[in-house]
Amino acid sequence: MNSHETTPGSSPLGVAMIGYAFMGKAHSNAWRNVASYFDVPAFERRVLVGRDPAGVAEAAAKYGWAESSTDWREVIARDDIQIVDICAPGWMHAEIAIAALAAGKHVLVEKPLANTLAEAEAMAEAARAARTRGVQSMIGFNYRRVPALALAKELIAEGRLGTIRHVRAAYLQDWLVDPDSPMTWRLNKDTAGSGALGDIASHAIDQVLFLLGGQVTEVSGRLHTFTPQRPGATGLEDVTVDDAAWATLTLASGAIASVEVSRVATGQKNSLKLEIYGDKGALLFDLEDLNELGFLDATLPVREQGFRRILVNEPEHPYVDAWWPQGHVLGWEHTFTHEIRDFLVAVGTGTTPSPSFEDGLNVQRILAAVEESAAAKSSLIQLAPSAPTTQPATERA
Repeated sequence: MNSHETTPGSSPLGVAMIGYAFMGKAHSNAWRNVASYFDVPAFERRVLVGRDPAGVAEAAAKYGWAESSTDWREVIARDDIQIVDICAPGWMHAEIAIAALAAGKHVLVEKPLANTLAEAEAMAEAARAARTRGVQSMIGFNYRRVPALALAKELIAEGRLGTIRHVRAAYLQDWLVDPDSPMTWRLNKDTAGSGALGDIASHAIDQVLFLLGGQVTEVSGRLHTFTPQRPGATGLEDVTVDDAAWATLTLASGAIASVEVSRVATGQKNSLKLEIYGDKGALLFDLEDLNELGFLDATLPVREQGFRRILVNEPEHPYVDAWWPQGHVLGWEHTFTHEIRDFLVAVGTGTTPSPSFEDGLNVQRILAAVEESAAAKSSLIQLAPSAPTTQPATERA
C-alpha cells in the first residue's frame, strides 16, 4: 500500500478514487508512484469505485487498490476516507464533488470541471465554503505539470518574452476521423456536455490562462460536427456534440489568443501545440515532444537570433530533480504524478492547491461563451471579470 513516513500520532490519508477507465488508469499509476519520488504526506489507496462490480474489482486488484465498491455515496461517508479523486464522466462531477466536499473530504476532479456552467458554479461555491473549513479542492489540468510548460511560465513571468502579443493554441486528435467509429457517451451532449470543446479545448484554454495570467474579456467561436450520426447499439444515433471548435480570445492585457481543437484531424494523435509571441521573445511547444521547449530571445543581435531547443531534463527544471539523470526523458504519465504530488502537499500544508475549482469555473465560462458565440454565428461575447484566484506555493517553480 502506498504510504510515506508519518508524524507521531498521525494516520495515513485514506484515498478513494471514483472511475477506473482511461483517467482512472492514469491516476492509479500516479497514486502508485508519487511517494516513491516525492516527499508527500502519508496516504493509502483504500477503495476504487465503479458501476460494474466485476470490472471495478478486477481494476482494483490490477491497479493496487485495497478494495472496490459500486456505491460512491457509501464510500464518501466512510471515516477512513479523507481524499476523493473523481475520474468519472463529466455528468457525474458536480453531484459527487459537492457531496464529498460537504462530507469534509478533499477533492481532486478531472477536467472539465462540469458539463454545464450552472454545475460548475455550484461546484466552485461548494469549494469556497469547504475551504473555510480547511477542506481543499483542485481540478486536474495535468498539462500545467509538464516541466517544459512550467518552465515556459517561469520565462514569461521573468519578462523574457516582454509584452505578450498573441498566442496560438491547437489541440488536434484524429480518433473520430472514421465516420463508422461507434457512438459513445463522449458524443452525447447529455453525458459529455460538449465534444472537442470541453474535452480538449478546456486544456488549450487553461494553458493560455496558466501561461499568461489575466482575464479573458471577449470571445468569439465556431463549432462544427462533421459526422452527424454514428452507429449505436440499435442503429444510427445522432451525434449531439461538436467534432471541432475554433475560438478567438481577447485578454485584458491586450493579448489575443487563437484556439483550434479537433478530434477529426487526420494524422494528429494527441498534438497540443502552443506558440507564444512577445515583443522580446517567443516560445514553441508540442505535447508530442513534451521534453522540449523552443525559445527565441529577440533581445540578442539579429545575427544571433533563432529558436533554440531547450531539453527540459535538468535538475534545475520544475519537477525534474525527483526523476532521472539529465537527458533521460519523462513521459505523459509523469504529469499526473506531479499533479498528485502538488495536491497532496497542499492538503498536508493546508494551502490552496492550483488550479482551483474557481480556475475550472473560469475555463467553463469561456467554453460557454464559445458555444454562445457559435450559436449566434460567431458573434463577439463579452465576459465579465471573474474573481481573482489564489496563487499557492505548491506548484514547483
